[in-house]
Amino acid sequence: MNDQPTPPSTPVDSGSQALAEALRSSFAIVKFVMGFLILLFLFSGFFQVKPQEKAIILRFGKPVGEGDKALLGPGLHWSWPYPIDEVVKIPITEIQKVAAKGCFFFMSPEQEVAFQASGAVPQTGGTLNPAVDGYALTADGNIVHTMATLSYRIEDPVRCVFEFAARDEKTFSLAGVSNAVLNALDNALIRSAASYKVDDLLFTDVVGFQDTVRRRVTKLIAEQRLGLVVDQCIVQSRPPRQLTPAFANVVMAGQRSRTVLDDARSYENQVLSHASAEATNRINVAETERVRIVQSVTSDAETFRRLLPKYEANPQLFVQQRVVETMGRVFTNATDKMYLPSSADGKPVELRLLLNREPPKQKTEEPKP
Repeated sequence: MNDQPTPPSTPVDSGSQALAEALRSSFAIVKFVMGFLILLFLFSGFFQVKPQEKAIILRFGKPVGEGDKALLGPGLHWSWPYPIDEVVKIPITEIQKVAAKGCFFFMSPEQEVAFQASGAVPQTGGTLNPAVDGYALTADGNIVHTMATLSYRIEDPVRCVFEFAARDEKTFSLAGVSNAVLNALDNALIRSAASYKVDDLLFTDVVGFQDTVRRRVTKLIAEQRLGLVVDQCIVQSRPPRQLTPAFANVVMAGQRSRTVLDDARSYENQVLSHASAEATNRINVAETERVRIVQSVTSDAETFRRLLPKYEANPQLFVQQRVVETMGRVFTNATDKMYLPSSADGKPVELRLLLNREPPKQKTEEPKP
C-alpha cells in the first residue's frame, strides 16, 4: 500500500482566527441574553389575585373561557404577557362609589370639601347660571339643587363585565360600569324630584325622597343587568342659593306653626284627660253608691222577710221586743238606766226611788311653785 503524501496545511491568519473566536464569544453572549429575556418575558406573565378580587384573562381582546370558567379566583396565576394577554382584575367585595352632581350648583374643589365637612353653601352674588349650575324641577314647578352619592359592590362579575361590555361593545373595564351606574343615578334623581313638591323634598319628607331615589336606581341597575348590589344611597338637597333667605323664613314660619299646633294639641289632651278622669271618678262614685244602696235595700228586705212571720205570730211580743232593742240602742251611752215595766192590766206600776247622787268634787288648783 503506497502512502500518499499529506497535502500541506493552509496557513491561518492570526487576525482571522481572533475574529472567529470573537464571533463565537458574541454568539454565546447573545444566546444567553436571548434566553434570559425569554425567561424574563415568560416570568412576567405571573400575577397575583387578592382574596377580594376576581380576574379575567383577555387574549387578543377576547376572554379566555366562558362564563364562570373565565373568572380566576384568589392566588397566583400565569398568562401570556402583554400584548398577547391582558389581565383585568375585578374588586368583588370592595365598595365602589359614584357621585351624581349634575343637578347641583357649581362648587370648586375647596368649596366641595367644605360643603361635605360642614354643609356650608358657597355664597353667590348673581343669578342662577344654567351653563354651570345644575338643578332639578319639582312636581310643583320649583327649582331645587340635589346630589346623591351611591355606594355599591359587584355581586355578579360575569354580568357586570361580560354582558355589559358585550352589549356596549367596549373593553372589559370598570369605567364603563361606573358610567352606567352614574347615568342611572342621574336618572333616578331627576325622576324622583319630578314626583315631589319642593317643601316635601327639602323639609317634610327628606327620608322619603332619599328612599325613592334608592329604589329607582336599584330598579335601573337590575333592568340593565349590571350585576351590582346597592349598599347605600345618600341624597343631599338644597334650595337655590339666591332664595336662601326666603326659604329660611318659610322654615321659621313652619316651625312657629308647628309649635302653636303642638301647644294646642297638648292643651287639648290635658283638658280631655282631666275631663275623662273626672267623668271616670264620678261614674265610680255613683257606681259605689248604687251598690251600697242596693245592698242596703236587699238587706232590709231580707230582714223584713225574716221578721214578718214572727210579727204575724205575736204582734204584741214582737213590738215589745223591738221597743227594748230600740231603747237599748238609744241609751247605750247613758250612765244610769231604769226601765219601768207596765202591770198585767196595762196600767203603769208605781215605783219610788230615792236618788241622792253626790255632787261631783270640784278640782282644786295646784299651788304654783
